[in-house]
Amino acid sequence: MKFMTKTPSSIFEQIKKMDEFGVEFWNSRDMFKALDYTDLRNFMLVVNKAQESCRNSGQLVEHHFVEFNEMIEIGKGAKREVVSLKLSRYACYLIVQNADPSKEVVALGQTYFAVQTRIAEIKQMEDYNRLTTEEAKRLFLREELAQHNTQLADAAKGAGVIESRDFAIFQNHGYQGLYGGLGAKEIHERKCLKKSQKILDHMGSTELAANLFRATQTEEKLRREEIKGKAKANRTHYEVGVKVRQTIKELGGTMPENLPTVENIAKIETKRRKQLKGNN
Repeated sequence: MKFMTKTPSSIFEQIKKMDEFGVEFWNSRDMFKALDYTDLRNFMLVVNKAQESCRNSGQLVEHHFVEFNEMIEIGKGAKREVVSLKLSRYACYLIVQNADPSKEVVALGQTYFAVQTRIAEIKQMEDYNRLTTEEAKRLFLREELAQHNTQLADAAKGAGVIESRDFAIFQNHGYQGLYGGLGAKEIHERKCLKKSQKILDHMGSTELAANLFRATQTEEKLRREEIKGKAKANRTHYEVGVKVRQTIKELGGTMPENLPTVENIAKIETKRRKQLKGNN
């Protein structure tokens, strides 16, 4: 297969397929080439590790790694039947998590599938799917982000970010990566917010989702790679922010610094409490 010269995220979109039922999947042989492996046996070792991770997470391997037969060319017009795998998005996520991290395409693939998997998870969440208004979605995502920021803080502490001042610097690195170099102070100015106003409280659902992806993926990377030291933790947060930003660009989304500033979420929470009180 010959890929166009584009970023890795585009490659993964290029090789995505749909079955007869409209369900997306990736062919294992396409992933083998996209991830720049030259030895199929080495790639299958990665697949085996991914299947074990899938099993350990309580998922059914056969739901995410589906065997099928396909015909491939072996030269001079000849073909032979081989066994391949239809990979779900979650399977691809596990594969890139277990692949060689020194390859740039693997590193970017980790962010691409992590973000896309998280998007799919949110879309599949029954509670989220019942939400019909922007206000409700903001409340849902803000609560999710608050929870994951707590988990991120714990992971950062494990990496050596202990003091409050150090954590503020750590958070700023994440913002700078996601917002194209803008730190918290610059974001405040860009969004026309007062110093006392919290950035997260004036984000719409799209911007909250981007920051949720940044937080969840940084936490996972800090824990997975057992990163130690404030400088390395800061660099990790920045790099994840950059990769999430790149994924947004690849998907044709609006950069977070260009998204509109919205009313304080506290007003929405007050309105909701009044509605609940009125219904009782």
